[in-house]
Amino acid sequence: PRVNSSLSSDELLLEDLETEGERQLKSLLHQQLDTTVSIEQCKSKRRCFAPAAFYKPFGEEAAGALTLSQFQALQESDRETSSLRELGLSDSEILLWK
Repeated sequence: PRVNSSLSSDELLLEDLETEGERQLKSLLHQQLDTTVSIEQCKSKRRCFAPAAFYKPFGEEAAGALTLSQFQALQESDRETSSLRELGLSDSEILLWK
């Protein structure tokens, strides 16, 4: 039996593969080296982020013995408050709404 000293096709393919990380790094490098960028292009890439979410633990109101209907009412009220917060209302505006 002869021993083949060349690389197998599997080993050759693994060496030629480019990982996602390498692709991202190359893309970032090309963006940094590109000096022909205009202000309009930078503005078009601007991203708007949603405001941070406000988390209030649900356990404080639910502490103690509650019936199922009381707990469900409390849960529904908490859901409504959360949806009003997502709309951008402050705590005082939520109290006024309720």
